[in-house]
Amino acid sequence: MHALIIEQNAWIAMAIEDALRELGFTSFDVADCAEEAAALALRRCPDLISSSLRLGTKQGIDAVRSICAGRGTRMVFVTTTAWQVREDHPDVHVVQKPFQPATLKSVVAQAMT
Repeated sequence: MHALIIEQNAWIAMAIEDALRELGFTSFDVADCAEEAAALALRRCPDLISSSLRLGTKQGIDAVRSICAGRGTRMVFVTTTAWQVREDHPDVHVVQKPFQPATLKSVVAQAMT
């Protein structure tokens, strides 16, 4: 399985990759902005996108939804403002930063079903 991780902090991106690897993901693309993420997703469509909520001047939810449109790609948001995501978009899967790997794995497993 292939994952696209959209995260500006390299340490957090690596932690997400480690957790996803334990869930069976075997390949990864990492982007730190919405534009780079869109280009990577066009090159190789991900099975899962993990994204921060704020991506520079763009909102992660808008970027991910445009990338995923019509593809059936699963998404999980990893953010410090999980409450805001849950309030504004109750249909998405979200993990609060800082996160425990077990929490991320559990939410990803839910998103993949």
